Amino acid sequence: MNDRLKSGQVVNESGIEIKPLYTAEDVEASGGFGFIGKPGEYPFVRGIHPLMYRHRPFTMRQYTGFGNPVQTNQRFKYLIANGQTGLNVAFDLPTQIGLDSDEPLAWGEVGRVGMAVDSLRDFEIAFDGINLDKITVSLTINGAAPQLIAMFLAMGEKRGYDPKKLRGTAQNDILKEFIGRGTWIYPVEPSIKLVGDTIEFCAKEAPKYSPVSVCGYHIRESGANPAQEMAYAFCIAKAYADEVLARGLDIDEFAGRLSFNFNIFGNIFEQVCKFRAARGLWAKIMREQYGAKSPGSMWMRMIAGGGGGGLTFEQPEVNIVRGAYYALISALAGAQTMALCCYDEAYTIPSEYAQRISLRTMQLLTEEMGLADTVDPLAGSYYVETLTNDMRRRMEEVMAEVDRQGGIVKLVAEGAIQSQVSAQAYRMQRDIESGAFPKVGVNRYRSEDEEEHEVKMHPYSEEDTRMQVESLNRVRAERDAARAEAALARVGEDARTGANVMPAIMEAVKAYATVGEITQELAGVYGRYREPIRF
Repeated sequence: MNDRLKSGQVVNESGIEIKPLYTAEDVEASGGFGFIGKPGEYPFVRGIHPLMYRHRPFTMRQYTGFGNPVQTNQRFKYLIANGQTGLNVAFDLPTQIGLDSDEPLAWGEVGRVGMAVDSLRDFEIAFDGINLDKITVSLTINGAAPQLIAMFLAMGEKRGYDPKKLRGTAQNDILKEFIGRGTWIYPVEPSIKLVGDTIEFCAKEAPKYSPVSVCGYHIRESGANPAQEMAYAFCIAKAYADEVLARGLDIDEFAGRLSFNFNIFGNIFEQVCKFRAARGLWAKIMREQYGAKSPGSMWMRMIAGGGGGGLTFEQPEVNIVRGAYYALISALAGAQTMALCCYDEAYTIPSEYAQRISLRTMQLLTEEMGLADTVDPLAGSYYVETLTNDMRRRMEEVMAEVDRQGGIVKLVAEGAIQSQVSAQAYRMQRDIESGAFPKVGVNRYRSEDEEEHEVKMHPYSEEDTRMQVESLNRVRAERDAARAEAALARVGEDARTGANVMPAIMEAVKAYATVGEITQELAGVYGRYREPIRF
């Protein structure tokens, strides 16, 4: 429940009762001020840098990509011209699940909810004219992440950038796909192995690149409460860390490049405190459980800024206001990157107009509203510090329960986490429909006589699909067929022997092997995942 009155009580979504008044005694009873520290110092509750935005404002990204690479390149340049400082790339569903655009299963989905990518040539087109020294790129891809990471690095190298200096992020959190979105390809164990391959490879070959962004975001969208969002994300991050440590790497060789993607919608104070609490908890986990020594290994580097699950189809203009509060929360919470949702994302790919409003909202915070003036301005509040302590304790309880039940990998493989968050999502939807959970414009303050607002859906273009398939066919006709075939054979062989497949995938994408062809080689060894059915 989200600040709903229940028998005279107010209880937030994480299940913590909220008192009408907080004093210093409440802070002491919850654990005191001892875990706060200073910004830039362990446990980093107040921020991972001493001056935070006073030194450098948060990176401003928006989730962008649709149709073919030419169209996406045009939108990239529009956003950059309007002051965006980072790119967050959306890929269409076929790309996400490892299908080429000419696959029968891809028909009707090519370019619909993101950019279609089949080969390295698509990356060359999409990022043409984009200065990778000034603009960092986040790739929102999971099941096919090894191929897309390889394409980004190969594209950069071909344009003269040193891969060891390239910065960027890949979402690449496959465990949350099993929980929340469903764009998995392979079974759980080999999927984790592939995440480990990307982390190990980047630690050696692209040390400034972040090969995985652990996404509590989608777990939250799927029905988890705020405390569960953070706890499950940390359990997942630990699973990836354990996979890489088992290969002989030291925690400080790779932990500093792990990052997180978190959600923001709901109560302002619960959201701010969940991030303050989680930053300290992650630092504690890294230092006490994993023996990390480098401060950077203990940082919870995060992208945040708005959850689509909080937006509404009804009265969509109200989403502009919601988005402004999401941005405020993200800034107060100390996010390194803000990816603010747009008011029309409740029903379509954002328009240029909607994206400009969101971008201006982020710019207002730093240039007009003073959010970059001082670090962690809510610190010291009796309410905020008590709730921060309470949220950290609730996260620890969730993580301990996961451990008692056998660990996150086991629970995900069995479908247990999926079942739990789905049941919670069902209950929340019933509460919204009944009015027990307030939603302005949906079950509160609806005007029965209000006119239907005009919905401008992003069109699906069969012509764009035809052009993408023609481009794919040209790549296959023009590439060195023998080189591509040999590279693909190496991918399959390295998968069979248990070797790290990233070097082979790098060679394959440089030979213009396609996303689908590489996926077929890996699936031939690993098999494909079949989701368990639970009731």
